[in-house]
Amino acid sequence: MKRHKTTYPGIFYREAERIGGKGIEKVYYIVFKRDGKVYEEKVGRQFKDDMTPARASLIRAERIEGRRQSRKEIREAAAVTKWTVARLWQEYISDKPDSKGFMTDRYRYQKFLQSPFGGKEPMAIAQIDTHRLRITLAKTLAPKTVKNVLELLERVINFGVKKGLSPGLGFKIEMPKVNNIKTEDLSPEQLSKLLEAIAAAHDIQAANLMRMVLVTGMRRGEFFKLQWQHIDFEKGFIHIIGPKGGKDQTIPMNQAARNVLENHPRTDSPFVFPGRGGNQRTDMRLPINRIRKAAELPKDFRPLHGLRHTYASMLASSGEVDLYTLQKLLTHKTPAMTMRYAHLRDETLRRASDLAGDLIGQAMNGHTLHVVNMEKEKKAN
Repeated sequence: MKRHKTTYPGIFYREAERIGGKGIEKVYYIVFKRDGKVYEEKVGRQFKDDMTPARASLIRAERIEGRRQSRKEIREAAAVTKWTVARLWQEYISDKPDSKGFMTDRYRYQKFLQSPFGGKEPMAIAQIDTHRLRITLAKTLAPKTVKNVLELLERVINFGVKKGLSPGLGFKIEMPKVNNIKTEDLSPEQLSKLLEAIAAAHDIQAANLMRMVLVTGMRRGEFFKLQWQHIDFEKGFIHIIGPKGGKDQTIPMNQAARNVLENHPRTDSPFVFPGRGGNQRTDMRLPINRIRKAAELPKDFRPLHGLRHTYASMLASSGEVDLYTLQKLLTHKTPAMTMRYAHLRDETLRRASDLAGDLIGQAMNGHTLHVVNMEKEKKAN
């Protein structure tokens, strides 16, 4: 583009198409030297910025004296003061531990959220933006994963609101519907093979962790946080710190759990299942998956999560544990998650009802109803 001189020293303009109207307008530039370096900067457009050679000359004088920032510096300073999603994300992760959950969140942010929303402030995000992201992700990802990505965006923005850094969204993000009720269970034969594989495992940490999940139903993350000081051998309780439900919980320690813990090797680490250097463990997938493969369990069976379900299923199907008690043992925050086991208890009750019906039916058809008096049986024995 050709330079056009003006009557003001160090001021020239170039001609360009007018923004917001038809025709041509002048775009003014200044040229000046400071600290031995020559600068050439655009200062504004004739119509859009109401720029004139006289105004450009005043800006040039201020730039030479260091009393004015360049347009680029002004834009960068404005960007720094804005709490974009990218800045909120950096603040959000500043005190997060380097855990498996954090690494998953970081991957999801970088892969799915950084490009469309990183440069935007929350107030600049429209409902159609999150709708389009949900539709796009749904083409290649499972509904649960899409929901996790959108929930991460929601968490980061809500963090900014809670800390007083930025306003929130002006709408509720629409989440995909997820069928998350997957109750993994093991048949008696599968459970027997798994117990054999656990007994034969060389990694005592992984073996005992799986045993503890099976006899307590505790979550993987709860075991990774578990310290010896959280175990009350005298009173027979295990204190669960920071469970998924939120508040710390206390569950009774049954004899099977006591046997495992009393024979579990201790180290200098405060953690029952320590990681490298005695620090809190963040993962144990490899040795646990080796045990799963040795037991010939299905590939989609999640060993630790599946054993928690097995624990819950056995209690529910026994018919001796009500759902409220099961909820407390599993440390579910609400009854909703525990209700997935209701059908097992209902089936046990149905079988008991059928048995009662058969016995009464026999009596009504003229057969002798044989009812065992348990007290007499005990005295006879």
